[in-house]
Amino acid sequence: MRTFRSAAELLAAVGTDLGTSGARPVNQARIDAFADATGDRQWIHVDAERAAAGPFGTTVAHGFLTLSLLPMLLREVVEVRAAHALNYGLDRVRFPAPLPAGSRVRASATLLSADPADGGVQTVLRATVQAAGAAKPCCVADLVTRYLF
Repeated sequence: MRTFRSAAELLAAVGTDLGTSGARPVNQARIDAFADATGDRQWIHVDAERAAAGPFGTTVAHGFLTLSLLPMLLREVVEVRAAHALNYGLDRVRFPAPLPAGSRVRASATLLSADPADGGVQTVLRATVQAAGAAKPCCVADLVTRYLF
């Protein structure tokens, strides 16, 4: 885990690979719970029988479920000890490959930028989520965060 205790440490770390989380399962129960929470019950996510005959041979996680795993996964990779951390948004999100139910995923992170902003630092962190054994990542997202120290 990489820990930052000041704005200066963040500014100095631009371009740094921050590491990779441990693997976490994405099982059908988690996919179903996400479908229930969001109302997105498309068959490719929740109908195992139909999905078995579909393009991926199984159900797959929602892209937004994959994205929503980032806070949990990134907590293992990076910690910023700031007075306040504000989720400022996303610059870019892509889902290059499906995430099959039953997969285990890891997230890696790179600090793309850090700039002084309104009494703190605004960072852009590129997070890449990879399923075990997959050739391509299932999610790549640039997270924008403001830290006030």
